[in-house]
Amino acid sequence: MSAGRDRSGTSFGADLAFDALADPVRREILSVLAEHDELSAGALAEQIHTVGRTAVSTHLRVLRIAGLVTERRAGRFRFYAIDPSGAAADVIRLLHGLFRESLDEARSAVETRGEGHVAKTG
Repeated sequence: MSAGRDRSGTSFGADLAFDALADPVRREILSVLAEHDELSAGALAEQIHTVGRTAVSTHLRVLRIAGLVTERRAGRFRFYAIDPSGAAADVIRLLHGLFRESLDEARSAVETRGEGHVAKTG
């Protein structure tokens, strides 16, 4: 087992990302960020109506630690954006691999089932 991976081969960054994604408020924050290149914490908090401004800041910190968003400071403002090269890339890779394997198995099952049936015309 290599450093930075668990027994399933998942990176610890992906584990943190999945933990962060488990929260519906964090998914809402990511959804809002996906519609913009970058938003200040205040502008983002104005668009999240399910929790208050302080809770949004806490959720942003979790998302940043999980590697899902980046933070840029400019004076007293903090700007956030989705980090496509961080843990999000690990999550996408993992999900792609899982679903690709499942789809390949389903395709093989359908093809095998199709070979056993001969179409009758007439």
